[in-house]
Amino acid sequence: MSGGVPSRSSRVRHLVRGPRPEAVPVLVARACTVVGLLDVAAGVFPRFRHSRMHALAEVLPGSFGPFAAALSLSAGVLLLLLAHGLKRGKRRAWRAAVALLPLGAAAQFTYRHSLLGVIISLALLAPLLVHRDQFAALPDPRSRWRALANFVLMSAGSLALGCVIVSVHPDRMVGSPSLADRLTHVLYGLFGFEGPVDYQDSTSWTVAFSLGALGLLTAVTTVYFAFRPEHPAARLTEEDEERLRVLLDKHGGRDSLGHFALRRDKAVVFSPSGKAAVTYRVVSGVMLASGDPIGDVEAWPGAIERFMDEAKAHSWTPAVMGCSETGGEVWTRETGLDALELGDEAVVDVADFSLAGRAMRNVRQMVKRIERAGYETRVRRVRDLGEAELDRIRRAAEDWRGTDTERGFSMALGRIGDPSDGDCLIATAHKADTEPGPYGDLKAILHFVPWGGDGASLDLMRRDRAADPGMNELLIVAALQAAPKFGITRVSLNFAMFRSALARGEKIGAGPVLRAWRGLLVFLSRWFQIESLYKFNAKFQPRWEPRFVVYRASADLPRIGFAAMQAEGFVDLALALPRFLRRRTPGARPCAHAVAERDVRAA
Repeated sequence: MSGGVPSRSSRVRHLVRGPRPEAVPVLVARACTVVGLLDVAAGVFPRFRHSRMHALAEVLPGSFGPFAAALSLSAGVLLLLLAHGLKRGKRRAWRAAVALLPLGAAAQFTYRHSLLGVIISLALLAPLLVHRDQFAALPDPRSRWRALANFVLMSAGSLALGCVIVSVHPDRMVGSPSLADRLTHVLYGLFGFEGPVDYQDSTSWTVAFSLGALGLLTAVTTVYFAFRPEHPAARLTEEDEERLRVLLDKHGGRDSLGHFALRRDKAVVFSPSGKAAVTYRVVSGVMLASGDPIGDVEAWPGAIERFMDEAKAHSWTPAVMGCSETGGEVWTRETGLDALELGDEAVVDVADFSLAGRAMRNVRQMVKRIERAGYETRVRRVRDLGEAELDRIRRAAEDWRGTDTERGFSMALGRIGDPSDGDCLIATAHKADTEPGPYGDLKAILHFVPWGGDGASLDLMRRDRAADPGMNELLIVAALQAAPKFGITRVSLNFAMFRSALARGEKIGAGPVLRAWRGLLVFLSRWFQIESLYKFNAKFQPRWEPRFVVYRASADLPRIGFAAMQAEGFVDLALALPRFLRRRTPGARPCAHAVAERDVRAA
């Protein structure tokens, strides 16, 4: 292929070296899930305990002694919690399982004198010990906020499971307690107190011990997450940023997304020679890289290999969002991963851009109308702006963001006016009002990052909501017309997901499958503005450069998609928490590719 990328070892060898889940961890995880479910069922459902499965259920790890139901329930929940970590080969999950299973085996023999119980525990323990080298994955980046998430989820699960425990003994209940009484009984039981519901015989003790076990399990796991050593998410260090800038100075013209590698909430791995690098962020166990590797194409394979080794060490799912065709070919060849076209990037060649012609009629009319309304534009380098004006632009961009959620990852820098970003371009719209606002005559902002020495890539778009519609079109045209005096010959605009499907699906002769796919995308555009972004980009008559997602297996795509939506800010799990408990990512700002979907409505 072009670019002089050296040939590496065969695809088969990389498939073996890649961080695919090993057979033993997957089988052990499934076994833990089955055993956990049986333990929970044995501890909750009385009919199950008296069925033909009782002989098996009563000897499972944790199902012994006079507190069989409570201990069975606890062991089942713990095994279910450990199953996911075991599947990913996590070392700490392995240690917990290795500690839990012998205790269950010893208890079976001591209290029940059950040889079968010992065999079941040891049968699950044996592959853990024999294949311990396959459970070496390091911990994920995390913070103690995981304790709060665990408390919320475990409390909700315990409440739901507790309602089942209270309600599965209708023939032994005294009277007919209401739903409120049952919920009250569950809440009291989780804290170890007797509630308003009463039972005949020893059922009250069984229910009480089971609810107490759930409450204790919630407390213990929450305390563990709160006090275990913290492993914060990696951040770009000053040294890493300096090395990346050196690579971008030499090779930044290859990829329009290259400068976004300087986001400071990303981590980086370098090739052994230091001539190439891959930046990434870990989200929900997915190791997300964006764009092509930075640096010399000859050194890309070394950086990619380091990336894959890091993914394997932590048992993360590797993925690349928005790489170019060249980058996709290198990634797939060097790792054995697959690539899927994700959409197209709109790139405008400055020399070919003109407002003349029928195709540009709508943009031309809108720009002239806004100019007649008294708006003027200014396009400058960041280094040419004074600190007072930069501060006003920063505050305006923050105020005009319009959402609580910070957006941007693959196509957002996450800051404006940093002294190290003097080459960035800022286009602003101004209008002298009789009653100036808090930001003076400033009405809209566009921020571009460098794309090598002769290009620019759109980073963010902001406008005063009280300003006239069409601010984005006005500033894009102003930036394109001013580009030659800055030596800029090409400008990358927004990214249009599934652009080819939308374009082909509306043409005559499109087949039923393509039309159905386009119809689904149009329907989803009600929430994600997929079609609107495509049409907004198409106004400027760009050339379309395909972008790809690189992934390990088709089964990983939903997980990768969800992680990407989290990284870009379209899904924020913190919104489920009260506002005062939410965290904000320092320095992050929503990108043009995310915010434009709101602004195109006004166009």
